[in-house]
Amino acid sequence: MSVKMIQQRLLSYNCKTEIEEQQAIREITQEVVLAALGRGDFFKYALFQGGTCLRIFYGLNRFSEDLDFILRKPDADFHLKPHLRCLIDELAAYGYNIEIVDREKADSTIRKAFLKDGSLGKVLNLRHDKQTGTPAKIRIKLEVDTNPPSGSGSDLQYLDFPFVSAVAVQNSSSLFAGKIHALLCREYIKGRDWYDFIWYSSQKIDINYEFLTSAVNQFGPWQKQNVKTDKAWVVRELERKIVSLDWKRVSEDVRPFIRSNEQASLNLWSKELFLRQLRKLESRN
Repeated sequence: MSVKMIQQRLLSYNCKTEIEEQQAIREITQEVVLAALGRGDFFKYALFQGGTCLRIFYGLNRFSEDLDFILRKPDADFHLKPHLRCLIDELAAYGYNIEIVDREKADSTIRKAFLKDGSLGKVLNLRHDKQTGTPAKIRIKLEVDTNPPSGSGSDLQYLDFPFVSAVAVQNSSSLFAGKIHALLCREYIKGRDWYDFIWYSSQKIDINYEFLTSAVNQFGPWQKQNVKTDKAWVVRELERKIVSLDWKRVSEDVRPFIRSNEQASLNLWSKELFLRQLRKLESRN
């Protein structure tokens, strides 16, 4: 019966391509994982963040790969493994044969684990897998930052699939601050970050400057420089970044994560487009 729930959920996506179908299966799996974590005490310690959080709970119109979390407060002794024990049995009830690979490193503040499954695609009725003849495989990375920047806000959100569960998340202004930190401080260019920037600037979401200030002083080119962020600082630094990028190249990173009917919009990505979005941010009171 539970496999039928996954099948019905997949049909509701109305996927048009094999890539969309694979992304949908991953997202459904992400929801099952979050619900399973919500049954335990994981969210007493951690907040959900990142692109997947933005899509599932705030309506971002792109798929995402990973499940990213930060601890509510720093804890060098936090470990993922005890919280993952429930996932194998929970996912098995929905037709998964999940493998959990723990990639935790003693000298790292980021706790990592990978969830892998190659069996679900064999029991689902997939509409588009005949293009390659290979069943969909699922690979999801879980990351927890055990030494997060200070100042994050939080909200409590609810999933109703596959069952009702509560998930503690970063609030929208803290998520926006974290995204700006990624835009300015990530060591490589990720087009999905800029897709998210368009969404944030269109939604008129405020920025949690306390969290952003803590983040830029903790990691990146402004590390330990006692930078104080505000709107003028954000606009200045984002403008410098925007005028420096090859937008055709940046847009290609996003293509596999958006639906076919939105692909043409990537041709509009340019310095002018993103400066226009930045002006929206600048003009807010």
